[in-house]
Amino acid sequence: MTSPRCWIATACLDDVLLGVAGGFLEAEAARETRLRRLARGDLVAVYSSRRSRAPGRALQQFTALGVVAGDEPYRAEVGSERAPWRRRVDFEHVRAVPVRPLLPMLGFVTDEQKWGLPFRSGLLETTPGDFGVIAGALRDAATMDDTFSASGRVAGA
Repeated sequence: MTSPRCWIATACLDDVLLGVAGGFLEAEAARETRLRRLARGDLVAVYSSRRSRAPGRALQQFTALGVVAGDEPYRAEVGSERAPWRRRVDFEHVRAVPVRPLLPMLGFVTDEQKWGLPFRSGLLETTPGDFGVIAGALRDAATMDDTFSASGRVAGA
């Protein structure tokens, strides 16, 4: 049996929260091909540059962690060509962490001045080592006191 591949998906926080609650990773209507690259058992971390799709303050956090559970992408609404594509994912309970403190430990970040470029593709395959750094930070943050987020700000602020 082959080892699972490791991925980083990019999605706004609103879409991540919807997906975690519903057990899916979502891509835009025309982006089924991204989700087809995933296989059952692959590991996925999610990076959120913003809270929503609307312009606004940057978030720049890793926000979710899971394992691909479905075999094929599916439409959110059957028969609708405008509905987004989804892939079943079993998400872990984690807490969001800021990306910037992790940058020096991530091998795919070769230029810290342009660190955001790899995330623009929407789905980035990464090494098990890089994935481990991200997963470890997300899991560690989940065990922190509920009063503070990983960024040091009061949770929910």
